[in-house]
Amino acid sequence: MSPAVAQAPSAPPVAEPGWRQPRRAPSLSEVHASIKVPAANASFWRKLLAFWGPGLMVAVGYMDPGNWATDIAGGARYGYTLLSVVLISNLFAMLLQHLAAKLGIVTGRDLAQACRDHFSKPVAMVLWVLCEIAIAACDLAEVIGSAIALNLLFGLPLTWGVSLTILDVFVVLLFQSRGFRVIESIVAGLTVVIFGCFVYEIIISRPDYFGILQGLVPQPKVVTNPGMLYIAIGILGATVMPHNLYLHSSIVQTRQIEQTESGKRMAIKFATIDSTVALFLAFFVNAAILITAAATFHRNGLFHVADIGDAHKLLAPVLGAGAASTFFAIALLASGQNSTLTGTLAGQIVMEGFLHLKMKPWFRRLITRGIAVVPALVVTILYGEKGTSELLVLSQVILSMQLSFAVVPLVMFTGSRAKMGVFTNAPVVQALAWFVSGVIILLNAYLLFQTFFG
Repeated sequence: MSPAVAQAPSAPPVAEPGWRQPRRAPSLSEVHASIKVPAANASFWRKLLAFWGPGLMVAVGYMDPGNWATDIAGGARYGYTLLSVVLISNLFAMLLQHLAAKLGIVTGRDLAQACRDHFSKPVAMVLWVLCEIAIAACDLAEVIGSAIALNLLFGLPLTWGVSLTILDVFVVLLFQSRGFRVIESIVAGLTVVIFGCFVYEIIISRPDYFGILQGLVPQPKVVTNPGMLYIAIGILGATVMPHNLYLHSSIVQTRQIEQTESGKRMAIKFATIDSTVALFLAFFVNAAILITAAATFHRNGLFHVADIGDAHKLLAPVLGAGAASTFFAIALLASGQNSTLTGTLAGQIVMEGFLHLKMKPWFRRLITRGIAVVPALVVTILYGEKGTSELLVLSQVILSMQLSFAVVPLVMFTGSRAKMGVFTNAPVVQALAWFVSGVIILLNAYLLFQTFFG
């Protein structure tokens, strides 16, 4: 080839303002920008339908089996009083998920990729390890929840139930190969099952609706009563999930948007509506668990029900309706399977973002599930049902320990004008985000202190 027509060497990619390294390939590259969105002049509902989906996948983490124990304990012991804590926790979650979606849409990086770029390699590796521990803890809750549900529905021994959860690896892979909209539809379907089950539970338990309204108003005794405060912090720790922030910042990028200021503003608007509505559904499910426990157990003097198995056994005798306990177990199984789908995606996102390492999805899923199954199997064999319940609580404590390490970087990045440009958090939003972060850090520190030394 003559020098006149020789191809000039392509220039190496240049880092964008505010970032140290050029942007790498997006996580979940096989589904990145795979879902088209209508033009800016399309109707509101057409645009909302196009962006609808990621919010439900995020909301799944807020109604997983790990939340059930704290909600049941709160309702059985203190009636409707702690409903305000469930509401406040969900409001915190709505703000944080909005920030996660905005980070992904504006920068084209998920939270894991942003952390890897911003922090030194040793710090990034520590954050990665902490996040992997959190994902394993969340998976542990899914394993135990699914095993308990199979035991309640079919009488399957817990050890067999724990072992069978390994098979969902192949189910997840089957769905993942069909496209991202298929996964979103399955999650939506399972969420409807959970929602329907708890509508039935509330109707059949005949709660005090005036008491519910009172419970939604924060009361000083939540802070002054040590026992109530402990459960309240447990509800907060079980509600706001760290891996969801990584997940949301990535899956919002499955939408094929215009990379302009107006295109990004539209995406942020509809992604926020999507996640906020979905988190209201999660609030209903968590509130319904607490309301059912309050109406069924607290009202009948059964103040010390804090175990999923005990709650299932007592529902039918107390309410006089055999279907109540069946629907309870169906909802628990749907919750565990839903969380399995989103946990798999979160694991891929974290590994690709922090390590720049792409791993076969089936192998990644097998590792995560193996880490969860081994301790669950050992505890189930040695200690039975009581041991699995305590392991479920421990998984929520581990999640609480990791939460701050995801929230603080998220607030830092979205408040940085160098990284976000015109999309930087407004001063009021940034102040509120730091306030929420501070509350989460303080309350989780108190929870951990009480768990180990209290």
